[in-house]
Order: sequence, then structure tokens, then C-alpha cells
Amino acid sequence: MKRSIAALFLITLASLSFAQEFPAKPGKLVNDYTNTLSSSQVQQLEQKLVAFNDSTSTQIAIAIVKTVGDYDINEYTLELGRKWGVGQAGKNNGIMIVVAVGDRKISIQTGYGLEGVLPDVYSKRIIENDIKPYFKAGDYYQGLEAGTNAIIKYTKGEYKEERPKKSKNKGGFPVGAIIVIIVIIAIIVRRGGRGGGGGQVIGGRGVSDALFWGMLLGSSGRSSGGGWGGGGSSSGGGFGGFGGGSFGGGGSSGSW
Repeated sequence: MKRSIAALFLITLASLSFAQEFPAKPGKLVNDYTNTLSSSQVQQLEQKLVAFNDSTSTQIAIAIVKTVGDYDINEYTLELGRKWGVGQAGKNNGIMIVVAVGDRKISIQTGYGLEGVLPDVYSKRIIENDIKPYFKAGDYYQGLEAGTNAIIKYTKGEYKEERPKKSKNKGGFPVGAIIVIIVIIAIIVRRGGRGGGGGQVIGGRGVSDALFWGMLLGSSGRSSGGGWGGGGSSSGGGFGGFGGGSFGGGGSSGSW
């Protein structure tokens, strides 16, 4: 009985340690768990991929790990993409890239919704032609930069971001609204002064010009305040989270 309990305990520990090889779902697209890239390099890649996500809803996620252990690199990448839920639900337009620096291996796994525009043969070509030459030279950033640029080229236009933008008003009174109020007051004063001859404070051309600029500033104030809401500017608030896409398996991998 004691041996059975001990064996069960060891099996449980082994399974838990095996499961812990997968990083928890992050809040961003570019995740370097090895400090291979500098913080500025991570930020540059992140900004590019967030902008692509914002405009197309296609999510390209990157994980740089030390090793995948006993996993096949393709199996690890496929499982990580599923656990993180890379891609949009209903579209399954996610791409998972795993770089195992210690193993000197890389894999690209594509969601169901992108298999038509990024089949395995294209993924393999990207790894061999765009990524590996830089990786062999020890330049991991340029390899990922070139690889993601190639992926964007193949998948761009396949999907569009259809969710409405969310605006975030961070407080304060809009400049445009202030100008519109001033214009309204000016018009009232102008009309009131027609009888006495001295009440006109702004000409007809000035009223129309002020109204135009007030409307323009008001609309720009509304459009510039939002963060990521499924289609806004990438400068607003960064990545908004994974949507739960599905992966079919296969994919491509390589070593350097």
C-alpha cells in the first residue's frame, strides 16, 4: 500500500513538473523568458504585432524559451498556442511561434483560419529563408523581425478587424466642446446686438470658421483617446488579450 502511494505521488509530481513547462497565458504578444532580446527589441516587435492585430484581428504570438524538454518542438508550439488561445474565437486566425534557444529549434504553428494563406510549406520557407540566416549569426531580433514581416505579407488582407473601437475619456473637458460653446454664446450676443448696433462680437465668417474648427477638434478629441478595443490605434493601450483560437497541428519547424 505504501509503495502504491509513493508511486502515485511520484507520478503526480512528474506530471505537474511536465505541465509547468508551459508558461502561463500572458498579456502581450512577444514573450521572452530567456532575456535573449533587449527590452527595446521586445517593445518594437510588440508594437508591430499589436498594430497588425488591431487592423486585421490576426494574432502572431512569440515565446522564446530555453528548452522544450522532452517535447517535439512542433507539439510544444501547438499545445502552447492552444493553452494561450492565440487567435480570435470564430476566426481561429492565430499564429504561434516558439524559439527554443537552448535546443536551437524554432516552430511556427498556424490556426485553422489561416491554413489557406499560410500553409506548412510557406512556414517552412519563412524559417529557412528569413529566420535561420539571422539565427545562425546570433541575431535573434532580426530573425524574428524578418520572419514576422514575411508572415504579415502572406496573411495581410485575409481578415479585417470588425469589432467597434472603444474610446477612453481620461477626464477633462474637450477642447472642441469649449470652442462650440464659445461660438454659441457669440452667435447669441451677435443676434442680440443687431438692434443696438454695438453687440456684434464676431463676424459671420468668424462664426463659421470657429464652428468648423470646434467640430474638427471635437471629433479628433473623441478619436484619439482610445486604447486597444479591437481595432484602434496601437498607440492607445497595447495588446487586448487572446481570443481563444484553435490550431489544427502540422506546422513547420527547423534548427540552426
